[in-house]
Amino acid sequence: MIADPPRIPEPIRTTCPYCGVGCGVLATPDGLGGIVVKGDPDHPANRGRLCSKGSALGETLGLHDRLLSPRVHGAEVSWDSALDLVAGRLSRVIAEHGPDAVAFYVSGQMLTEDYYVANKLMKGFIGSANIDTNSRLCMASSVAGHRRAFGTDTVPGLYEDLELADLVVLTGANLAWCHPVLYQRLAAARSARPDMRVVVIDPRRTATCDLADLHLPISPGSDAALFNVLLAAIADRGALNTGYLTQVNGLEPALRAARATDPGLTGLDPGLIARFTALWIGAEKVVTVYSQGINQSTHGTDNVSAILNCHLATGRIGRPGMGPFSVTGQPNAMGGREVGGLANMLACHLELENPGHRAAVQSFWASPTMAERPGLKAVDMFRAVADGRIKAIWIIHTNPVVSMPEADLVAAALQACPFVVVSDVTDQTDTARLAHVLLPAQAWGEKEGTASNSERTISRQRRLLPAPGQAREDWRILAQVATRMGFGPAFAWPDAAAIFAEHAALSGIAGGLGSDFDISGLAGLAAQDYADLTPFTWPRHARRSGGRFFATGQFHTPDGRGRMIPVTPERPEPRDPGHPFRLNTGRIRDQWHTMTRTARAPRLNQHLAEPFVEIHPADATRLGIGADDLVQVGNALGQVILRAQITERVQPGDLFAPIHWTGETASAARVDILVPGAVDPISGQPASKSARVALARYPAAWHGFAVSARKPGEPGGYWSRNRTEAGWRMELAGTDRPEDWLAFARDLFALNDAQPSIVTDARRGLVRLAFHDGPRLIAALYTGPAPLALARDFLAAQIGQPAPAQVLAGVPTGDQPDQGPILCACLNVGLHRIQAAIASGQARSVAELGALLGAGTNCGSCRSDLSALLGRHLAREPA
Repeated sequence: MIADPPRIPEPIRTTCPYCGVGCGVLATPDGLGGIVVKGDPDHPANRGRLCSKGSALGETLGLHDRLLSPRVHGAEVSWDSALDLVAGRLSRVIAEHGPDAVAFYVSGQMLTEDYYVANKLMKGFIGSANIDTNSRLCMASSVAGHRRAFGTDTVPGLYEDLELADLVVLTGANLAWCHPVLYQRLAAARSARPDMRVVVIDPRRTATCDLADLHLPISPGSDAALFNVLLAAIADRGALNTGYLTQVNGLEPALRAARATDPGLTGLDPGLIARFTALWIGAEKVVTVYSQGINQSTHGTDNVSAILNCHLATGRIGRPGMGPFSVTGQPNAMGGREVGGLANMLACHLELENPGHRAAVQSFWASPTMAERPGLKAVDMFRAVADGRIKAIWIIHTNPVVSMPEADLVAAALQACPFVVVSDVTDQTDTARLAHVLLPAQAWGEKEGTASNSERTISRQRRLLPAPGQAREDWRILAQVATRMGFGPAFAWPDAAAIFAEHAALSGIAGGLGSDFDISGLAGLAAQDYADLTPFTWPRHARRSGGRFFATGQFHTPDGRGRMIPVTPERPEPRDPGHPFRLNTGRIRDQWHTMTRTARAPRLNQHLAEPFVEIHPADATRLGIGADDLVQVGNALGQVILRAQITERVQPGDLFAPIHWTGETASAARVDILVPGAVDPISGQPASKSARVALARYPAAWHGFAVSARKPGEPGGYWSRNRTEAGWRMELAGTDRPEDWLAFARDLFALNDAQPSIVTDARRGLVRLAFHDGPRLIAALYTGPAPLALARDFLAAQIGQPAPAQVLAGVPTGDQPDQGPILCACLNVGLHRIQAAIASGQARSVAELGALLGAGTNCGSCRSDLSALLGRHLAREPA
């Protein structure tokens, strides 16, 4: 009898949990507890593409550092004990101090169903609006700008508009690294239509600039001034759309403010401004894409309004290939906006301060109370924790001790708070360590629900794997607490499908009140239909399905007209001689937020393995800072230690540092401790790109590099560490040189008995130690008085292997080539392989590198690095 062939599991369609592009994923369980990931060719957002992070999703699964059971004060307890405690303490605080003494701080990592339950519990049953989200940090100014102009928080266009446009303007948006799949869609459209033009507006020269016909290195914070100059040019050159403007208020005041704006505020050469305005006015199909560089400002809402004014004045909105487009940072920031997850919003884009809207939602929920005024936004929320107004806070899927401005003050506030609850997938975060109660939540791949991307497309996230340990869905945890607080009937859903159906039904009531968000066509969705739900773009109701907004007006303001807002740009603050540098913060290509997911994938740790700061060469020379030196960046709020990257990507006087490193991954790299809690007065969004800091060389007496099979400890001085395929790697430095390097190494690696091999060079101050288990290398430490030139990726790969005798030399032998630092994380292609292909003449273009090595052929976000390598090589060739 012939045995049946093994059954190949069917791929499961789900959605990526990273940025707001909202890519579809085909995930196939491998039968061993893992999954194989590919892009979904049928998903409208990505059409099969994935970026390096999405491609590595399968590598982020597993039980390393997972929180698998509830804990109270560090001790494992039953779910009943933990939930009883949470419900009892919240109820007691409310009874003794009122509902505003309680707060929820939630996250764009939550699914819409989870968000809906949290919002319903806080606003409709606890009776406070003290629920805010980490999305406040990335897109609140866009929400405020939309509401001022359109009367509601609506993204007018669709992703395909970027492909249909004649001109795409990218402002404050490093699309190549932060939204790589959307960048690749734009790059493909540009290749197919050579007449398309791209403008990048950014003080920093980013990877996105490689696609640009024009890069405007604007003075930081002067975005509103530039778009005011554009608005005045639109009017002066007769490009106003007078027909469309019959449906828009505020043209004259906006024009007066625009004409009063000094173009010199932009810091741009007048010729560059003239080229930009000519391109914008001359191409009717214009899309202006903007992101954190616009939003994260004390005048972020005005920045957004200045952009919207130009599109409203020309009627270039809501039609194919034209409109303003906000791209969000998180996978479900939009879903949070849709359910009212912000402190100043009500469910389904209704207005919290509108009595009719409140009454409608309260009636639908049959709730005992309803918040009547906006709650505390993120920065003010943690200040209220600090001063004792908030006595209990529940934090869900976010790490504010790293990601919030004034992060050290946030940590101090939580340490002093009487009751802190954290729901997360791990206990290994800076925030989780401060919790009184830890609740184990399900992770991506374990839970069911929906998420909304930046173009209003709602997609399903589906369960791929069973949840480990006692981990539970976020909505279920919230509902079980609500039940224990006495609200059981309103939170008695059997599954996520029932929550979605309730949300859809409420949206129908909102639609009847004039809301743009209406998906009531799905209010009767059965559980099986929910399970089979395919991506769709809202609205979805009997009168309308999907599409764009505002092509013919029909705004959601009381008079039905759009609104142009006069914007008076702020003049830059004078430089502080004590803190002369302006610190810009942001993301890097292969990491995500505070690395709780991406740091688990070794290949994502290889491109930029260490916290760094970009410094202009003139500033570095003046301060005596050399390439690869460690530097101290600080102000009155704190100090961080970062590796110097000396580059002309930043302007003199400006610095750039990524936000991702935490107290778990580095000794002193939580850059948000330096960011003051200054916010936009309208949106409440913090200004995360303009901290004033001082810069100095870190006085290191020694530098080190270590590799280890086990997670190394945390020595004094400077360190950063990350996972590798074989174990861990670590950078180290200190101001005091250890007297006994062997004792130092034993303590670092927790190897009290293993016998070391030691090489010392007293003349050069070098000490190198390797520990073996039989022939296998289990740890090694390399130290010297200056930053070390070592084959780091090669050394990391030797852990667990019969290491060659030359391992202490720090370089590979001839038969073990070192491919160098990984440049293409998607396909694991190293720098040295790429350089060899270029030097040999086998590859003379980015396309040829892709054909030969695969580099740059997936998400394409490394293509700018490939282009730079080619450019440097070709420049050295004789003419």
